[in-house]
Amino acid sequence: QVQLVESGGGLVQPGGSLTLSCAASGIIFEIYAMSWYRQAPGKQREMVASVTFGNSTNYEGAVKGRFTISRDDAKNTVYLQMDSLKPEDTAVYYCHAQRGAGNRYWGQGTQVTVSS
Repeated sequence: QVQLVESGGGLVQPGGSLTLSCAASGIIFEIYAMSWYRQAPGKQREMVASVTFGNSTNYEGAVKGRFTISRDDAKNTVYLQMDSLKPEDTAVYYCHAQRGAGNRYWGQGTQVTVSS
């Protein structure tokens, strides 16, 4: 059974930092592309950052330069370091694993709230 378990969300003031973690089990982690998505109230889910099994990264424009995605294949974990957080970063953040077209998995989500 595949499980993606996110942690690290919470309430932070504007300008602050948070690090999200996603621990995977039930998959051969090192061959999966891993991503972080987010969904704000009333908005569609959007990809925030992704990292391939070859460690190539990609970022959504609004977070480029503020967020950093990384993976530790020895720990089956992907991270999202979020700095200089803004109120518009408030959302539920989801971990996503993908291998080809047919193997896609989601975590349950973790809430990030940026507010003073």
